[in-house]
Amino acid sequence: MKKILVACGNGIATSTVVAAKIREFLEEHGEQTTITQCKLMEVPSKVADYDLLVTTGQFGGDAHGVAQIKAMPILTGIGADQVLEDVLKAVKS
Repeated sequence: MKKILVACGNGIATSTVVAAKIREFLEEHGEQTTITQCKLMEVPSKVADYDLLVTTGQFGGDAHGVAQIKAMPILTGIGADQVLEDVLKAVKS
C-alpha cells in the first residue's frame, strides 16, 4: 500500500480538503493508500517514509527523493482533474 504525505501551511485546513479529495478519487479507482497530513515545515523530517508528497503551498526543502505533486489546482478547481490523474499515476507506479 502506497503512503501519501499531504502538506499545507498549517497542516489543517487545505491539507484536509486535498487529502479527502485524493482519498475519494483513489478509492473510486480501486486504489488503497495511507494518507497523512502535516505542516510544510514538517515535511523534511517526515517525507522519507512516504511514496508521494502532495503540497498545497511552496515547498523548497529536501524531499529526500520522494516524488512531489503540487495540488493547488485541487483547491481552485482549475486543473484539478489532471492533478488527481497525476496522483493516481504516481500511486500505480
